[in-house]
Amino acid sequence: MRVRLQGIVLTLVALLVFGLGIPLATSIAAGAQQDLFLDRLTDTARFASLAQRPLLDNKPGLLEPDLRRYTEVYGVQVVVVDQDGKQVASSLGGGAARIDLRADRISDPVHEALAGRRSQPGGVLMPWDDTPLVLAEPVLADGEVRGAVVTVSDTGSERADVLWWWLLLAAGGILAFTLALAVAIPVVRWILRPVHRLDDATGALVASVVSGREAEPVGESGGPPELRQLGRSFDRMAESVSGALAAQRAFVADASHQLRNPLTALKIRLGNLDGHVTDETAAADLEAARVDAGRLHQILDGLLSMARAEASGGELDPVVLDEVVADRVADWSVVGEARDVRLVVDTAGEGARVRLPPRGAETILDALLDNALKFTAAGTEIRIAVSREGDEVRLSVRDHGPGLRPDELDRALDRFWRSPAHQNVPGSGLGLAIVSELTAHSGGELTLDLPDGGGLRITMTFPAA
Repeated sequence: MRVRLQGIVLTLVALLVFGLGIPLATSIAAGAQQDLFLDRLTDTARFASLAQRPLLDNKPGLLEPDLRRYTEVYGVQVVVVDQDGKQVASSLGGGAARIDLRADRISDPVHEALAGRRSQPGGVLMPWDDTPLVLAEPVLADGEVRGAVVTVSDTGSERADVLWWWLLLAAGGILAFTLALAVAIPVVRWILRPVHRLDDATGALVASVVSGREAEPVGESGGPPELRQLGRSFDRMAESVSGALAAQRAFVADASHQLRNPLTALKIRLGNLDGHVTDETAAADLEAARVDAGRLHQILDGLLSMARAEASGGELDPVVLDEVVADRVADWSVVGEARDVRLVVDTAGEGARVRLPPRGAETILDALLDNALKFTAAGTEIRIAVSREGDEVRLSVRDHGPGLRPDELDRALDRFWRSPAHQNVPGSGLGLAIVSELTAHSGGELTLDLPDGGGLRITMTFPAA
């Protein structure tokens, strides 16, 4: 944005410089042309007046001393022609014809003058145009054209003056650009300072939503009053959002924790009823109540784990991932053996370290292995792989269960979502949501795919520590 604003300022300055400079440069060149034309026209007309009597008396040679003197002083060549267009006198003396009267740039003005028409101003005097200025004035006697006086003027001096003026204008334009740039840079920085602060604060707010930390306010960071007001409004919004999220998390954690005690007491009371209910219908209802209480207990445990995951984004500890994998697989292998499921570890990134919230790696592996063991059929295996590629460490858990439909992969990370095909499998639907939350806290990325051979593979990619 800074580049765009500076570009706008410099574009406006460029339009101003070119809008004023080009007409001014053209005016200078036109003024120099006009001054030179009027000066030479006056001299040419004076020689045309002096040539009347010598041409009438057929003594044009009388003009040559004045013509030579004029050429010596001003460097302008002068030629006098008769009414037939023949040169009869020259400033070069002896009637020598050093000016080619047949050239187009000279013959045309001569024909115009012999026709009784006076010279007209030419085009704008450009520094690169070395064409001399040719003027021809008719010599009139008693209203009849007796000849013409032709002056050929070199324009080098005038063109040099125009060039110097143009260079001065160019220097002024460059100075204007420099001053505009010098002014634009601090002004644009002053304008954009609160914008940058807002951008940083937006990123901090997003991070605070993920990590549970309080967002840093924008505060008074200078800039235009409108942007300062926007910063204050953003601070109020961020404070409101952070407060609402903190209250929501606190409610989930407190509610989950507070409900555990009465739920545990309810489960104990239901257990105490064993053997005291003899009616078959009442016994079935008692068993259903115990199952529902157990399911509710799982949901509360999942909510507590989710609350811990959402509140664990502040500090990240370095973890040797393959060591944690080996430890958790050793514990879950007992469950796997009971269900005739082998847990296979494929570690290609020994010693790979990642940064995770405290106990985050254990929570991730427990959730993934618990899910995998629920859905993997007996006689199959669960493969846990750890690998490192450059600055990334990958952890994947692949089961051989029924998997998901392709259109269900995106929804599998939603809280409390469960596939319609797996509604009869115990669980709260929070396991993958917790894993996704912890992975995001760690700066990682979680993906689900359906590998060849069936089942589901969950892959997490973490930055290497």
